[in-house]
Amino acid sequence: MIDYAKRIGAISALAAIAVATSVFGQGNANFAGTYRCEAEGMGCAASGATFTVTQTGSALSVKNDKDAVGSGSITSNITIGMGPPWNMLGVVHAPNMIDWSNGTRWRKQ
Repeated sequence: MIDYAKRIGAISALAAIAVATSVFGQGNANFAGTYRCEAEGMGCAASGATFTVTQTGSALSVKNDKDAVGSGSITSNITIGMGPPWNMLGVVHAPNMIDWSNGTRWRKQ
């Protein structure tokens, strides 16, 4: 029974690595585009409903529908750091979805 659990765990880990490699590749992923905020409660009302992202290398420039402007950077193939006015960390779950430390999720349109 323990061997079976170990095998399932190893297969799951390898599958996660394979998906991350195929989705994000060796270089920086392309995060440029328009994103819609999704959250429960007032999360999107506070941060903005839509965000336009431009990208140069690992540097990101972001403007929301409230005309707030900020910058961030791609810190790894699956993480993003965003500075003021949002000050949040993001985990990329797919090329079109980012979960942020403030409880919101951005989905690429």
